[in-house]
Amino acid sequence: MVAYSFKKRFGPPILAGTKGQTIRADRKRHARPGEELQLYTGMRTRQCQLLGRTPCLSVMPVRLCFSEQSATAPFEVGGAFLSWVEMEAFAKADGFEDIADMARFWWDEHPPKHGDTINFQGVLIRWQPLAPPPTADVHKNSEAAL
Repeated sequence: MVAYSFKKRFGPPILAGTKGQTIRADRKRHARPGEELQLYTGMRTRQCQLLGRTPCLSVMPVRLCFSEQSATAPFEVGGAFLSWVEMEAFAKADGFEDIADMARFWWDEHPPKHGDTINFQGVLIRWQPLAPPPTADVHKNSEAAL
């Protein structure tokens, strides 16, 4: 089992099932397909919250290139370059409003040490999206049982 922590802003899209992937720097061990993931916000803090457990679907290499405002070159995912339309969908699948929102996040969180471009190589980890909790149906079923 491998745990990943996310910024608070990504909790709602993960719980809604609209964010089903994360981009991470290389490290000694990442999740493997089929392995259970634990998804958290605020790990190693008092605000730590387990969002859910879900199986890893895939892990593949990713390359991203950003300026402060947008992507500067096509993203490369699993050895294939994405079209600009696919990049926009990729940004949304990663929990962003659009590619510009994604670029601003990366610029704020991972500014380049030199120059005006972020060149990132790492991995893309995809998981089975979490389903939203069926709160309304649970109440209806509970009331019917009474």
